[in-house]
Amino acid sequence: MKRLLIDVNVVLDAILERPRHSVAASKLWVAVESKLLEALVPAHGVTTLFYLVARDKGSVVARKSLNTVLDTFGIAAVDESVIQRAVALDWRDFEDAVCAAAAEASGCDGIVTHDPKGFPGCVPPVMSAETAVALLGGTPPDRVSDAPKRRRRAVRPRTRRPAPAL
Repeated sequence: MKRLLIDVNVVLDAILERPRHSVAASKLWVAVESKLLEALVPAHGVTTLFYLVARDKGSVVARKSLNTVLDTFGIAAVDESVIQRAVALDWRDFEDAVCAAAAEASGCDGIVTHDPKGFPGCVPPVMSAETAVALLGGTPPDRVSDAPKRRRRAVRPRTRRPAPAL
């Protein structure tokens, strides 16, 4: 199975049903739901997703959309080493550099975006949603109705250690 990092612009295309890109973005989303591929969203993009969906459709829709994103996609970590790698890339668009560094660190086979020029000389190949769908070797269904939903991984709360005696 391929592992792809999905740029925020592609996720927004599907959620906001943007003309021009929404059909391919939605097909890619369905492919992820159908387990035809594994896809990650960069951690730093989650707040951007919420903000832009809330601005366009309201905070209730934004929360629901974010829950759907979290149920469907994995999250590519953005930590100090990813930020340091992004700085070292020295790209004009730092957000794209962070996406590329997160994709590298997460072992992604590619990055899906509709801004490939923002990823000059990127190690994982960069492609459009249309290209990613075509590479699946067939057309995924237009919607998922009976596909099993991916369960959110349980996160165990951290146990507090007692403070050391002084």
